[in-house]
Order: sequence, then C-alpha cells, then structure tokens
Amino acid sequence: MTAIVLTTINARYVHAAAGLRYLLANLGELSAQARIMEFVLGARPLDIAERLLAARPRVIGFGVYIWNVEEITRVIAQLKQIAPEIVIVVGGPEVSYETENQRVCQLADYVVTGWGEVSFAKLCRAVISGTRPAGRIVVGEQPQLTALALPYDLYTDEDVRQRFIYVEASRGCPYKCEFCLSSLDKTAWAFDLEPLLGALADLYQRGARHFRFVDRTFNLKVATSVRILEFFLERMDERLFVHFEVIPDHLPDKLKQAIARFPAGALQFEVGIQTWNPEVQVRISRRQDNVAAAANLQWLRRFSSALIHADLIAGLPGEDMASFGQGFDRLYALQPHEIQVGILKRLRGTPIARHTEAFAMRYNPDPPYNVLSTDRIRFEDMQRVARFARYWELVANSGRFRHSLPMLLGDMQQSESQAAPPIDGHASEIQALPVVASPFGRFMQFTDWLYSTTQQTHAIALERLFDLLHRFMTQQVGLAEDFVAAALRADYEATGARGKVAFIARNQMDAGTERRAMQRASNRQARHA
Repeated sequence: MTAIVLTTINARYVHAAAGLRYLLANLGELSAQARIMEFVLGARPLDIAERLLAARPRVIGFGVYIWNVEEITRVIAQLKQIAPEIVIVVGGPEVSYETENQRVCQLADYVVTGWGEVSFAKLCRAVISGTRPAGRIVVGEQPQLTALALPYDLYTDEDVRQRFIYVEASRGCPYKCEFCLSSLDKTAWAFDLEPLLGALADLYQRGARHFRFVDRTFNLKVATSVRILEFFLERMDERLFVHFEVIPDHLPDKLKQAIARFPAGALQFEVGIQTWNPEVQVRISRRQDNVAAAANLQWLRRFSSALIHADLIAGLPGEDMASFGQGFDRLYALQPHEIQVGILKRLRGTPIARHTEAFAMRYNPDPPYNVLSTDRIRFEDMQRVARFARYWELVANSGRFRHSLPMLLGDMQQSESQAAPPIDGHASEIQALPVVASPFGRFMQFTDWLYSTTQQTHAIALERLFDLLHRFMTQQVGLAEDFVAAALRADYEATGARGKVAFIARNQMDAGTERRAMQRASNRQARHA
C-alpha cells in the first residue's frame, strides 16, 4: 500500500531530487508505505495528476521550487477537483516564506516551511492516525544533523547510471548576501564526515561517478574539504566528475595542493563572484576580497585542471550598465571556462527586498521574479542584458566556438606568426582586429544585432547560428572573409555536426568553380598546343 507519495517536478531528468530522498529516509516506520515519484518540466499537469492518483495515496507531498511552482500549482488544483480527500502538503524554498498570498499554499492542506525532515514525518503520522492538525502552516523543526538519516541508499540503480548524484557535507551558510535564501541561516552546520564518506563509498561501489555537492560554502572548513578531495583522489578513474560551490577568496595552500592533483575533466568549481563593485558588495552585505578572489581564479586556471564556472548578477541595487560591463570584462580576463550571467531575482524571504524603493527595483511578479528595471538600468536595457546572457550561453558557454569566440570579442593577441585554421587546405594570415571597447561591448553589439536580425533568443539552429556569426563578423565588424570562414569552419567541424552551413557551402562552391575554370583553361591550352 502506498499511503504517502513524495513528488516534485525536476528541471531535467538528470536532476534527481535529493530533498525527496531526505524526507523518505526520515519517515521512520512510515517509509515502507511511501514512495517517490519524480517528473520533468514539460509533462502535462493532467498526466502528472493521473499518475499520482494511480498510486492511491492518502498524502501527497510536493517539493516546490522557483522553477516548478506554476506547474505544481496547476497539478494541485486538478487533484483538488478530482480527489479532494487526498491531503496535499507542500514544502521547499518557494513556499517557506510569504505564504499568505501564494495560490499553491492556498490550495494545499498544509504548508511545511523550512526544514522538512522531522516536521513532515510528524504531520504524516497525525494525518494517517486521524488526528490532523488544525493549523495549515507547519513550521519546520531544525534537528541536529546527527539525528537525520542519510538518504544516499535511496538513489536507485537507474539514478546511479543515468543521473547526477546530489550530496551535501554541510547545510546553511555563514554569509549574509541579501539576494540569497541562505542569508537567513545563522551559520553553516557540518554533517559527520565519516558516515558521509561511508555513504559516498557505497555509491561509488555501485557505479556512481557524477557527484554534485550542494553545499553553499564547500571550502569554508579546509580540513573537511581536503579530506573529501582526498576521498575522490583515492578513487580516481576516467569517469569520475565532482562539482563543488566554493568561496572565491578563500583558497589556502593545503587546499590548492589537493586541487592540483586532479586530472583534467574530473573537478568543477562554481565560483560566485556576483559583482566586483565594492559599494554594491557592501550594500548587499556581501563580504568578498576582490584581490584574493582574482588571484585565486588566476591560480586555478594556471596551476589546476579544474573547470571553472563563474557567476555574475546583473541588476543589483546601485549597479549600472557601465559597472556591470566592467565587472564582466574583469571576470572574462581571468578566463573561467564558463561565465553565467544571471539577472537578479527577488526570492521570497530574502533581504534584498529592503532596497526596492530606494533603488526603484521593479520585479516580475511571477516566477522567476527577475528584476525588470532599477533606477540605474532601464527596462529595455535589462532586456538587452537578459538576451546577452542567453546568447552567451549559446556561443561562449557551449564550447563550440573555440577559434571564433576570441575573434568575436576582439581579444586575440596578434602576431605575424599566427595563422587562422586552414580552409580548403590553405592557411590564412590573421589580420589585425579592429579596436573595440571591451569584450562586453563587442558581445553586446553582437547581441543587439542578432536579436534585431532574428527576433529570437531560442530555437536557433546550430547551422543558422554559425551563419549569423559569419555575417556579423564579416559585414558588421569588417573582418576578412577567409579569416572568419576558416575559424568558423574549424569550429563547426569540431562539433561533429553534418548539416548545411551556408557560408561553407558557398566557399566550397566558389572553390569548385575556380578549380573547374582552371581545368577548362588548361584544356584549352592543351588543345591549342
């Protein structure tokens, strides 16, 4: 019998929900009557409702996040029409604050705010025993971490084979960055290390090789960080991949020594820079030593093989386009493998809301609650930044434009000995690039042109994107045709795609026409002789 269903809608299939597994692991005697059912964005709400009802549960617990709240609201509304007797419980970061005006909370029978492992189990026992609590809002109890059962044996063999394995060595964060829900934590709490490593060893033995730590501050306690890195170094193989979120200005030598031992492709760091502007940092209660952060990024790129994913946030209170652009250029110069440009979101409960009036912050009232304008950035310019972020994902973060991206951004170091990738077997000399203000300025120029040309930010086919880049660099920037074509052709061939790219087809046609003309001339000369 399934008395309790734990469910959520994940952004992608590979994202296995760790939160549901924590809830199931801590249900105690009710765990035998519970099951997890996960769905993926894009599934029809009615289909989700049908599958949930087929389990015939008495309680359904939903994990609600910023990316799935609208879909889950629709599912719950349908469930309440079809089977109102089922007790609906919602929990998660999206419903832990400002619950009174949320439709998803109004539809649910109970809302668990904050930590859910203890409170959800107590609520289920009460419901199943027929002693339902009167109050709808259940404030989550925060137990000692040693009292929590670890959930890692609940990852199935399918999870191990096909999905990211999410793990955590700590919860909470001691920092107070006002845009983040973790700013509401008093500190960070660490799990006992040995039981955690034992659980990770079991997962590894079962074949798990893709581990993603969800700790906000993995390198906060260096001794623990080093021990975890050593654990993976002892088990290193060609398939292992480990992801951590790190504090950018805290990288002691002992930690560097462990990081430097990882081979290429095994280690990824998510580095939250967010802003380089000291005044903005103070305003949002963010403590960051910019000099140390820059030095650590330089060290990681020079002396380690770790993949670096760095974050910037546009639209912070008091930061204008010029300041954000300078910050982007500063980060780009440090050469992280990826730069994620995010737009500020006013997450429910976060202290960033205190700046709303002083800086004329205007937010989207619907998820993802992104800032639409500020007193420093107009709505139309915020839209440009949002498009910049999308196109940067397509071009820069995709890794498909290794030769042509530096040309696009105008940051290639020129010398007489450099040559562009060969086209039709012939190398072409690199020409001097026009002087541009900055990589941010150049890519924003491309962003504005691309949007005005296509009126699209999504569903741009790969071959069309290559052609559009060719058009921009030759017609708008004025780079030489053979130089641009050589780089883009090399990049396209490296993708392994076999579609039709217009400028490549034209070059091949022109080369074929020239060869045929030369052959005809040679034949005429032979007949004349």
